[in-house]
Amino acid sequence: MKFDLDTAWKDTMGLLTRNLGLLAVVAGVFFFLPYAGITIAMPEMGELEQASASGDFEVMMAAVSDLYLQHWWVFLILAINQGIGLLAMLALVRQRPSPTVGEALGTGARSVLSYIAAQLLQTALIVFAVTVLITVGALTGLQALAALGGVIGFVATCYIFTKLSLAAPVIAIDGERNPVRALARSWTLTKGNSIRLFFFYLLLLVAFIIVSTVISLVLGLVFALAGEQAALFGQGIVSGLTNAVMIVVAICVLAAVHTQFMRLAGGPTEPTDA
Repeated sequence: MKFDLDTAWKDTMGLLTRNLGLLAVVAGVFFFLPYAGITIAMPEMGELEQASASGDFEVMMAAVSDLYLQHWWVFLILAINQGIGLLAMLALVRQRPSPTVGEALGTGARSVLSYIAAQLLQTALIVFAVTVLITVGALTGLQALAALGGVIGFVATCYIFTKLSLAAPVIAIDGERNPVRALARSWTLTKGNSIRLFFFYLLLLVAFIIVSTVISLVLGLVFALAGEQAALFGQGIVSGLTNAVMIVVAICVLAAVHTQFMRLAGGPTEPTDA
């Protein structure tokens, strides 16, 4: 059986509608407030966005490197905090029996190290695959093959990301604490449906980018008219709000996709408490 995009979207909207209040509260605490606070408190975040808007890859990477080298500990704390929030929201929308917010946060706290380990393993796999492909192309000395290696590396990145995208719900909903087994489970669940799943993610990403860009431009202009300080404050608010909304939708998407793949695999679709 094939992954159905329409069913996944309907399930996503169902989860979003039923759990919007709780998700909004958790997202506000774990995503909106920290991200908005960092954006306002760290002027370097504004410089990073300007570098990204410039379209110059080298300038953008230099800005990213400088920012993370100077404030690595801030981003480490932020990653742990957001990992707990993400896993807690997955538990809220899909664990059965339905947990309280406190129980969901407990699931997030107990699972966050497994989640971070899985993310690091996924990143290492992508870096390794891309490095090998680009290096092989470069060693030939032919520019065309080197460029082809870069293109194949991008495709490999998208493929690996798609195949391993269900690691978080496997950890939070199914209760799998071993990061390697969580990644392997995600790989198995998506077997035979990777391309359809990738295009589902891609369509959602494009739609979100368009909507968030329009909103950011409009609200950014409004705040900019009030002066430089208001523009800085507004940038933090808009960035934090955009980040929180994206996470809430992404949580419901992952939960809905995980449920459908569990159904296709013939496994339980009503998970027990993790």
